[in-house]
Amino acid sequence: MIDLTDPDQIERSASQEMKILAYMKTGNTITGFEALNHFGCFRLPARIHKLKQDGHVIHKQMIEIDTHDGKSRVAEYWM
Repeated sequence: MIDLTDPDQIERSASQEMKILAYMKTGNTITGFEALNHFGCFRLPARIHKLKQDGHVIHKQMIEIDTHDGKSRVAEYWM
């Protein structure tokens, strides 16, 4: 079993879904950009959908972020 408090263990053995789940369980929020940078995940909404199907309660809000051409609205997820 993976120790969700051990980032090295998570990094070595977990799927993207498990990495994202562990990240959110420690109180972090995550956006698609962060999922790509931290976990190489291009399809965060699909990973979130699967986690919800597995029974995890995950919340979503739309936030505004600064981009190189102004501002953009993106989904932010948390537990």
